[in-house]
Amino acid sequence: MAPASAADRLAGLPRDAEGPVFAEPWQAQAFALTLRLHEAGCFAWAEWTAALAAELRRAAECGEPDNDAAHYYDHWVAALEALVTAKGLTDPATLERRKHAWAEAYRRTPHGRPVELKR
Repeated sequence: MAPASAADRLAGLPRDAEGPVFAEPWQAQAFALTLRLHEAGCFAWAEWTAALAAELRRAAECGEPDNDAAHYYDHWVAALEALVTAKGLTDPATLERRKHAWAEAYRRTPHGRPVELKR
């Protein structure tokens, strides 16, 4: 039997016959980015699961438990940001600049149009 893929190991995620399902496009993008970085050898799957577990634990300790999983992908993104920063793939200042640029881009984008991040 072939080893389980990274996607197969995410058994707790909502799924349909095609695979994981997402409430918002950004959730799918965060999921895909995590898988791609793992597949590219940027981090081991055990490192990813430890980062996500640490973020979920941190949120619970701060009085923000995600009992209904409404903020699961917010925690997912926070864990990914922490991991890529710890691995030296980016730095906090670069992440903040990118977040600010995206926030400005979506504020300027008319409703229903795709958000485009200009260089």
